[in-house]
Amino acid sequence: MRVTKYVVTGGTPLRGEVHLHGAKNAGFKAMIASLLADSPSTICDLGLISEIDFAKQVITQLGGKITPQSNPHCLEIDPTNLNSFSVAKEIGEKSRASNLYAPSLLHRFGKVSLPVPGGDQIGRRPLERHFAGLEAMGAKITIAQNEIRIETPNGLTGTNFHFAKNTHTGTEFLVMAAAWAKGETILSNAAAEPEVDDLIKFLNSMGGNIKRVAERTIRIFGVEHFHGAKHTVMRDRNEAVTFACASLVTNGDIKIIGADPTVLQILLQKVEEAGGRYEIGENFIQFSLKGALKPTKIVATPYPGFMTDWQPLWSTIMTQADGESIVHETIYEKRFDYVPNLIKMGAKIDFFEPDIKNPDEIYNFNLSDDTHGNKHAIKIYGKTSLKGVEVEISDIRSGATALLAGVTADGQTTVIDPKDQIKRGYECLPEQLVSLGAKII
Repeated sequence: MRVTKYVVTGGTPLRGEVHLHGAKNAGFKAMIASLLADSPSTICDLGLISEIDFAKQVITQLGGKITPQSNPHCLEIDPTNLNSFSVAKEIGEKSRASNLYAPSLLHRFGKVSLPVPGGDQIGRRPLERHFAGLEAMGAKITIAQNEIRIETPNGLTGTNFHFAKNTHTGTEFLVMAAAWAKGETILSNAAAEPEVDDLIKFLNSMGGNIKRVAERTIRIFGVEHFHGAKHTVMRDRNEAVTFACASLVTNGDIKIIGADPTVLQILLQKVEEAGGRYEIGENFIQFSLKGALKPTKIVATPYPGFMTDWQPLWSTIMTQADGESIVHETIYEKRFDYVPNLIKMGAKIDFFEPDIKNPDEIYNFNLSDDTHGNKHAIKIYGKTSLKGVEVEISDIRSGATALLAGVTADGQTTVIDPKDQIKRGYECLPEQLVSLGAKII
């Protein structure tokens, strides 16, 4: 079996400019949403990443047609000849969002068969938050032997649905279903992430009638038909944060072209708190350090809070800060798989459990999914010198974290990526770091 390895030689401040690609968490979902239409759509600014490749494979397997455009980041998706309501197990299991195909296939066939979602391993994703709303609209759902079967014998009917806890993908799932359900649907306590609004923008351009009427309330009037449309995906804020962290942790200076400050407010606040500086210009943000890094306290929460995908990257910065930093994860019950690698490289990190009086209100995961003795926060004691070693990564952000730690460390770090997780979420991340001065083979 082919295994990808990156050999990183540390010690070089990263300087220069990079251009952001389309957001991973918006691009492949727009591709899936395009299957609702009765004519082709063109989607641009798609990242050249594995998650997009997985979506291409599923759509082709379902009978859709993918046509590359002269711009390699654009695809035309023609769903007019979809002929299958069953997502192949070997393809669907590669992604954590295979259930998102359900609304489009139910709209066309009235039934769907899906594999239980796969992808990276960062904690459970409670599908009951998706399916409870779909059942309230009239769907019948059965799950057995790693297969999800859904039927809508009478179509779907609009409803008022309140999410018990925040769910980004669950909100997108029900928005796509309600977009064609009969009547009006109100989704309350819905996710506020900008990627959700990017999906809404695309659905409305296809003929949908969807509006965010409050920060966490979305109103949808179902329509019968959708037409193809052209859509440009928003830029990837996770990619922006990766390069911002790369600048700070190496004492570098990086201009990030395409970074949107309106969706990065909490990051900018923490950068200043940590002793960094930023300059906002026309279509860019530039990051650098003022002096020594300062310790911070981070709590990963739903948007507009500090994103869970960012905390592994931020933890790498805090190994170089003078003092004690805290990172508290509230989104997933398991999001510290990267920590043993940092410890192996010389970081001083302890796990601990914060004193939480109302855990069911604070934690976004289901408490029943947690394991006894699991810790949800870490203390990072800096400043420590990281040393190059061999590490193996298990998900996208732990992979980016390992690369940043390797660029910072003394000596040579070998990052083993057995499932090509970095390529699932980043287009040419190692190459972009090299363009900034990193030494990576």
